[in-house]
Amino acid sequence: MEASTDIHRLLEIMAALRDPETGCPWDIVQTFETIKPYTIEEAYEVADAIERKDPDDLCEELGDLLLQVVFHARIAEEAGQFDFGAVVEAITRKMIRRHPHVFARSDADTPEAVKAQWDKIKQQEKAERAARRAARGITSDPQAGHLGSVQRSFPALTEALKLQEQAAKVGFDWSEAAPILDKIEEEIGELREALAENRPDKVKDELGDLIFALVNIGRHVGAEPEQSLRGTNTKFRNRFRYIETEIQANDENLENATLDRMEELWQAAKTLERQIG
Repeated sequence: MEASTDIHRLLEIMAALRDPETGCPWDIVQTFETIKPYTIEEAYEVADAIERKDPDDLCEELGDLLLQVVFHARIAEEAGQFDFGAVVEAITRKMIRRHPHVFARSDADTPEAVKAQWDKIKQQEKAERAARRAARGITSDPQAGHLGSVQRSFPALTEALKLQEQAAKVGFDWSEAAPILDKIEEEIGELREALAENRPDKVKDELGDLIFALVNIGRHVGAEPEQSLRGTNTKFRNRFRYIETEIQANDENLENATLDRMEELWQAAKTLERQIG
C-alpha cells in the first residue's frame, strides 16, 4: 500500500488497521472512549503549529487530526451507526444550509447579518435534532436550555467564554468592562478569606469564581482568554529557558540555584525582551 492524495486511501488504511484478523493489535482494540484523548491532543497540536507559524508542522498535524476523524468514523461503521461518507454528507449539508447568502438567496450581506442568520438556522437545526431524538425514544437532551449548545467537553476557559457569550445574547451581561474589574477585586477578597480560613474546598470554589471573572474581562476587551494565557505560557517558557541557559553558562546547577538568583535572571530576561521588542 502506498501514500496517496485520495481520501479513500486513508479509509483503506484505517480499515486494514482495524481488520480483526490481519490488523494492528493496538488499533483493533480502540474505542471512541480510548481515542478521545488523542483527538483532543491532536486538535491542540494543530493550534500549536498555527501559533508557531510552522506550515510543515501544520500540514502534518492536520493529517493527524484527520486520522482521528477517520478512526472514529471507522469504529462507528463497524458498529452499524454511520460511516465516513455520512460525516462528510452531514457537514456539507450543514455548510450549505447555513450559508444561504452563498448557495441560495439571502439578504445577509454583512458579517453581523450573516452571524444572526447562522444563529437562526442553528436554532432550527436544534429543534429538528430534538424531534429526531424523540422519535428514537431519547428523552434527555444535553443541549436543552439556552446554554445547552455550549459543550461541557470544552477546555474550562473556553467553556466559560462560550457560556458568557451565550448568556450575553439574551442580555445577561455587563454593559461595560469597568464593573467587571470591581467584581474581580471582590473575588480576590473572597479568595483571601478562604485562604485565611484554610478551607481547601472554599479556596477551590473562589478560585474558580475569580478565573470566571477574568475570562469575562477578557471577553469584554477582545482578549480571548485561551490565547491570552497561551501567550503568557510562551513568555514563561522563554524566560525560564533564559534562566536555564544563563545558569549553565556560568557552570551553575539549576536544581541548586536560589530563588533570588533565578528571580535576578528572570528580571534580566524581561529587560532583554523589552530591548528586543
